[in-house]
Amino acid sequence: MIGLLQRVTQASVTVEGREVGRIDRGLLVLIGVEQADREAQADRLLERLLNYRVFPDAAGKMNRSLRDIGGGLLLVSQFTLVADTSRGNRPGFSAGASPEQGQRLFEYLLARARQQHAEVASGEFGADMQVALVNDGPVTFSLRVAP
Repeated sequence: MIGLLQRVTQASVTVEGREVGRIDRGLLVLIGVEQADREAQADRLLERLLNYRVFPDAAGKMNRSLRDIGGGLLLVSQFTLVADTSRGNRPGFSAGASPEQGQRLFEYLLARARQQHAEVASGEFGADMQVALVNDGPVTFSLRVAP
């Protein structure tokens, strides 16, 4: 499972002209689900997202986590994160989960996040979404949790 996290001052997701998710200061995380992923990978990724130290402390060092600052978490499914781009001019998606498995694991991750963190928003799985963000820093990390 892949999480591309971006530290943001604000982020939102719009589907067909209606806003479906919004946060202020926090993390926007694009989620890619691979074929071999299970609930254990979703649990581990969530643990890392909530505890990954990407926010500055009083000295300006990245020593504070999303939990530490009480920031928002915006989760957005993005199957293109699992693309194989190693050759040619067209990405391959054979490592990606099926739409059914991807949706099940994304919804599992979202439910677990809502159980463990106060402010959680999301996009809509499988929808054509417009994602707006103000990347703070910019700070962007790719986290991968392998089976």
